[in-house]
Amino acid sequence: MLWLLSGLFAPVPREWRHALIVAAALVALLRDAGVLRFPMLQNARQIPQDVLQRALMRGTLQFGFELGTGVRTYVSASAPYVIALGVLLTGGGVMTAVAAGAGFALGRALTPVTRLASGDVAAWDARLTDRLPAVKVAICATTAAALALTGWTAVWGG
Repeated sequence: MLWLLSGLFAPVPREWRHALIVAAALVALLRDAGVLRFPMLQNARQIPQDVLQRALMRGTLQFGFELGTGVRTYVSASAPYVIALGVLLTGGGVMTAVAAGAGFALGRALTPVTRLASGDVAAWDARLTDRLPAVKVAICATTAAALALTGWTAVWGG
């Protein structure tokens, strides 16, 4: 959907679109670091835990579908929003949008799999809770850096 709408931004100079994406990534990084506080748009209905506990493969697919289509779930990190804005503003090919979606889906699908594979779900949850702020900042910083570098290359050929 975002890729289809990206054509509306084609008249905006690439340099401006790139600057907006990088600025949004930096604001998102500040949000994840706790420097700025503001809500992000989301359909704040949690996917029930039993979805993943009934059947791992079917539950993972249902989880991914519900998350990817926006049916329900919380998105606590800012990086997915920055990536979505990047898809919207870059106007790249369809493979750019597919790669962004596939990367996001893979990351979200691996979470419940690694959780169950850990052998101690409660300990895994506790470790994640402790490390989540640092993980969110690291992912958002990596996203910001990648967007800045790839945008720089695309805009200025450098």
